[in-house]
Amino acid sequence: MSICILHGQYADAKVVRQAFQILKRHRVAAWEADRDAAETKLAARLKSTNLIVTLGGDGTFLAGARLAAPRDLPVLGVNLGRLGFLTEIEADDLERGLNRFLDGKYRLEERNVLQVSLRRGDRTVARAIGINEVVVARSGDARMLRVEIDVGGQGVGVIDADGVLVATATGSTAYALASGGPILEPALRDLVLVPMNPFALTVRPIVFPPGQDIKLSVMRGPAAMTVDGRRRGRAVQAGDVVDCGSHPRRLKVVRFSPPESFYRRLGEKLGWGRPLVPMK
Repeated sequence: MSICILHGQYADAKVVRQAFQILKRHRVAAWEADRDAAETKLAARLKSTNLIVTLGGDGTFLAGARLAAPRDLPVLGVNLGRLGFLTEIEADDLERGLNRFLDGKYRLEERNVLQVSLRRGDRTVARAIGINEVVVARSGDARMLRVEIDVGGQGVGVIDADGVLVATATGSTAYALASGGPILEPALRDLVLVPMNPFALTVRPIVFPPGQDIKLSVMRGPAAMTVDGRRRGRAVQAGDVVDCGSHPRRLKVVRFSPPESFYRRLGEKLGWGRPLVPMK
């Protein structure tokens, strides 16, 4: 067995060392990777890897998940950050978590993954996968975007807005939630489309069932396309088309908690269902 320890530049060195020490005691091979390293540099070693352990916050988890999902690898998130909504355990529980994984005392929670492409005329100029969402938003001082939306070959409509966001169930509790979208249970394969500050107040989020491909045709730009909030977005011109659909492989997340713990996590991490003012 081989395990990848993925972390950011400023990860706690003590926790990183602890992870290696625990795995060494179990005689498990481990190797270290930076979350910002180019995927091409890690690809060869990932072929013989059995698990990716992320040490950091949700951003580090997303980086590990994008590496894991297309390779059918499970990912275990260890929270070293502030929120850690996506991660499974806190740093203090690292040893117990790794022991439980090695003993086979865990479940795999499968989650939908986005597959995105940017088309310009007859060319595909960019491809990406996303765990949370793809965002097409106006760039610079541009006026509102005009976007034509098509789902499964069926025209949905044309909207004027600051942007359009397509999210997975995982991403429904991230940027989509901040933009007024609904919360979806993690296991759902639906995609949610959220207009960002639409001109018409009646333009609301829509949830599309599994298997539907969403096409965003930018009629008026310019815009920028970003996936999972990564710093380097892609420029989108008027006439470009962003195709969004589900990746053929699903993300496998290592969980020790039961499925219903998602609702507890909503309360603990996001404050859902927790009154701000106590009853008298």
